Amino acid sequence: MTRLTADFWVAAYLNRLRLADIPAFVVAKGDATAGAVLVKQNTLDGNARVFQRSFDLMTGNRAWIVLAEGDEAECDGAIARQRQFDPDLWVIEVEDRAGRHLLDEPGLSG
Repeated sequence: MTRLTADFWVAAYLNRLRLADIPAFVVAKGDATAGAVLVKQNTLDGNARVFQRSFDLMTGNRAWIVLAEGDEAECDGAIARQRQFDPDLWVIEVEDRAGRHLLDEPGLSG
């Protein structure tokens, strides 16, 4: 199976969010071909969640898992630490008071 490039996936994700009237923007642009993606879901009340894509070696499944959750500043710190290890990392910030991020929808969930 052919994998999508990171920049193609990010563009498609941003478009899906735009169609759902969910504001989002790229905070850090990573490697266009193979950069990993973090999604920060900001509820605009001082809290946030950071999602990262995980790969289960036993089953081959991919899923979005929570990397950090709670105070927005702490989530930003978790992102900064991840970027120290991986400068090719993409960071997308999604702003929605209801907590929508669409990562659990078909085509994005796994």
